[in-house]
Amino acid sequence: MEPGRDEVRAPTAGELGAEPLPKKHGFDHLFAATGYSAGGLAVLWRQTAFRHELVGGGLALALHVLFGTAPLAILGQLILLFVLFATEALNTAIEHVVDRLSPEISIFAKETKDLGSAAVFFILCANGLYFLVAAFLAF
Repeated sequence: MEPGRDEVRAPTAGELGAEPLPKKHGFDHLFAATGYSAGGLAVLWRQTAFRHELVGGGLALALHVLFGTAPLAILGQLILLFVLFATEALNTAIEHVVDRLSPEISIFAKETKDLGSAAVFFILCANGLYFLVAAFLAF
């Protein structure tokens, strides 16, 4: 089978060009990084788990306000939610890389994805425990 005829072949590093892209500096770097972050948020938004976490986090924050939780405790919950969202983003990135490297079913792919999922689970548990303790202390 000839490459390009019946199969899709990824380009090699040499075919992409040996010269790295020039680094951006100053405000150009800031604007480029903002664009990359917006792109990452767009990818994350397509993940059902992220949308569920966003709704759950919003509900937790609303309940904190309803319960009269101290503002500093609400800030702690918000920080933990941001850690959850960052962990979900990293887990999604890991899944994308694994799907690219190992499209077939493999132990490598399964264990790698399981570890990413476990990381999200631990941060979800931390958020849940924090919510329960902060809500208990508000009463």
